[in-house]
Amino acid sequence: MSNLRVVAAVAVLICATFAEADDVRRVPELPQITERVFSISDHGAVSSDSADNAQAIQKTVDAAAAAGGGIVEVPAGEYLSGPFRLASGIELRIDAGATLKMLPMDRYPGGTTNPQSFISGQKLHDVVISGKGTIDGQGAAWWPLVKKQSNIARPRMIALSGCDKILIENVRLQNSPMFHIAIGGHSTNVTVRAVTIRAPASTDPVNPSHNTDACDVSGSHVLIENCDVSVGDDNFTCGGGTSDVHIRHCTYGNGHGVSIGSPTSGGVSDITVEDCTFNGTECGIRIKSDRGRGGIVQRLTYRNLKMTNVNFPILIYASYMAKDRKYRDLQNVTADIADSYEAKPMSDRTPVYRDITFENITATAAPGRRAGLIWGLPEAPASNIVLRNVNIEADKPFGIYFASGVKVENCKIVTPGGLNQFATSHAQIKVMDHD
Repeated sequence: MSNLRVVAAVAVLICATFAEADDVRRVPELPQITERVFSISDHGAVSSDSADNAQAIQKTVDAAAAAGGGIVEVPAGEYLSGPFRLASGIELRIDAGATLKMLPMDRYPGGTTNPQSFISGQKLHDVVISGKGTIDGQGAAWWPLVKKQSNIARPRMIALSGCDKILIENVRLQNSPMFHIAIGGHSTNVTVRAVTIRAPASTDPVNPSHNTDACDVSGSHVLIENCDVSVGDDNFTCGGGTSDVHIRHCTYGNGHGVSIGSPTSGGVSDITVEDCTFNGTECGIRIKSDRGRGGIVQRLTYRNLKMTNVNFPILIYASYMAKDRKYRDLQNVTADIADSYEAKPMSDRTPVYRDITFENITATAAPGRRAGLIWGLPEAPASNIVLRNVNIEADKPFGIYFASGVKVENCKIVTPGGLNQFATSHAQIKVMDHD
């Protein structure tokens, strides 16, 4: 079976699965790559702990592109490299037993002033990063500097912009200096599947990582599935200009959760997150923005999720950039504090949250934490929010402030104070028990 036929067969299987789930999401179109193999070893790459293989890898990519595309193979061994660029019709395959390492900070081109992203590409089509091997960012030296100097610049591990038909599959990504996967610029048809991503938690007592987001994908027609993620920032996030996203069958450990924002200008719509687990994650579901960087966030569905020991099972708010700490201490935002958040005139960058469904969710909050928080703006209350079959155990009630059209159906929010305890202000809530 040729490589092209393999891609087509997988696409048919995914189509069938989506149909069974009665989901309206469009299946991303997968890349088509020819089977020609170009080994980086044939272009001068060597496995060592000192040689920079960036030139050899770039020569291999360029040779494959000149031949009409193909597979750039990283064979077993450890290969240091500076940044390089992909091309259309290229599959970068990291073989089993291979580790592609970013040059250490003291040797990385551009240093902490202007480092390029490690693997990059702009306005490409048909791009694959695959294999059973590992890409290692060697980020431990970078992370502590960020807290000492806010102007430190860091490279992203994989950065693709304005591309179409992207597939990242099977590889292990670890310890990036900054984001592991960053896809933006109105990219389309993006698939990330069976990828393992690891970095220390942002609260790690020895060497916490910083802004090591696992998967930042903004664009349209996106599928994230069967990934195993534990990092020091967002496990997934997207910004404005994003639509038609399906996240399923993923396992999340350390990190800030499956997020939207904080910039949502241009809008975010039609996102489904289902059949995922969260264990020790800071947040399960997190939607954040603020005035001046917001937009309409709508038609979101979160279902069949299991969460254990998370700080915030469900978090939606619009005070992300607030200077007053009382508006940012979300575990302790009371009705009085929420009421004191002054209304502002509406604009096209006002965060608007609407048409969001949470269904079949089971969660336990970490000790001392609240069950959740939905906090709209006085000028733009969150609207048409449904919680259906949501069971959460927490030490603090679920806060709902500035929200309209909230339906709570057959839910059990269990706190020491009793069942279905909500802290509310300026909220229209209808509670229905079908038992």
